[in-house]
Amino acid sequence: MKNLYFLLVVVFALSGCSGSESAGTASGEEKGVLTLMTWNVCNLCDGVDDGIEYAEFKQSAGWTREKYMGRINAVSAAIRGLTPQPDILMLEEIESNVILEDLAAALPKNYISCHFANNPKAAMGVGILSRLPLTEAKNHSITVDGETTPRPVLEARVQTEKGDIILFVCHFKSKLGGDEATEKVRRSSVRVILRRIREISDEEPDIGFIIAGDLNENYDEFYRQGSKAISALIPDDPYCVKLSNENNGGQKEFLILTGKKPPLPVNFPQESIVLFSPWMSDLQNGTYYYKHNWETIDHFLISGHFFDGSDWEYEKVFIGNFEPFANSSGIPIPYSTKTGAGLSDHFPLILTIKLLE
Repeated sequence: MKNLYFLLVVVFALSGCSGSESAGTASGEEKGVLTLMTWNVCNLCDGVDDGIEYAEFKQSAGWTREKYMGRINAVSAAIRGLTPQPDILMLEEIESNVILEDLAAALPKNYISCHFANNPKAAMGVGILSRLPLTEAKNHSITVDGETTPRPVLEARVQTEKGDIILFVCHFKSKLGGDEATEKVRRSSVRVILRRIREISDEEPDIGFIIAGDLNENYDEFYRQGSKAISALIPDDPYCVKLSNENNGGQKEFLILTGKKPPLPVNFPQESIVLFSPWMSDLQNGTYYYKHNWETIDHFLISGHFFDGSDWEYEKVFIGNFEPFANSSGIPIPYSTKTGAGLSDHFPLILTIKLLE
């Protein structure tokens, strides 16, 4: 394969969010429980017109600071209504770090760390807001065959009372332009994540990692596309093993998913990185409703470290498919710039992990 991959890593300093909470202590309602939330909030632009916004969020189109704060208030109110409250928020489609700071100010609990990542002159990025300390945040921007992924992968290390956890906050390239044409860009993002997992695991084999965000692929994308080619997300399936050996010579550009607990390889070699997908065992329907069909493009993909009977253990994942995230038909309510109503065309996903005694 002649594709050239370029990895740009930028280490961010802690920015904006500050507080007095003790380092490494989860602050959820129940001691020893850590709650993580991922949500594509659908083009959440701040109140500053700096020229990179989408057209409908420019001051010339009527976007104002007041409308922005209306969105902040609505989004924060929806989050405040969740039980349990998230200790770590991972957001996609936000414009700047200002949004993380304003959300931290609007939410009742004490968020002490935040990071934002985007590509230069990009309208949207990804961010993380945490009640626990975040260290070694990195922005991985990837270029393949001259095409740069529209958003970087944000990697952050969370310090907890029982060791660190590695998070990858992602918003992969959409399918705009065609499934096949855009697949290689999603796979290039996976390539970087796999590289980082292997680098970290070589030095710290006991550290767990979680991939979260809008990956713009269903957990069963391989089957939806007719089982013809390797996608960024594939099942632990014998035919996938055959295709990967023919096309890639091993696990280089795809994440292997399973619904088994723990997520151990069955058909792929034992050294393969296999992740647990709640969509394959614990969840139904989807988080995104497109052309009268549910899609499962928002994900938590969880390493086997959270199923080994020690320290942090997987407990559950649920979908925010209720009011105010959903309408009376159970469908996400997109935000309208005209009326100011609605939240997002995506439901959030909420994950809880529990500390074993």
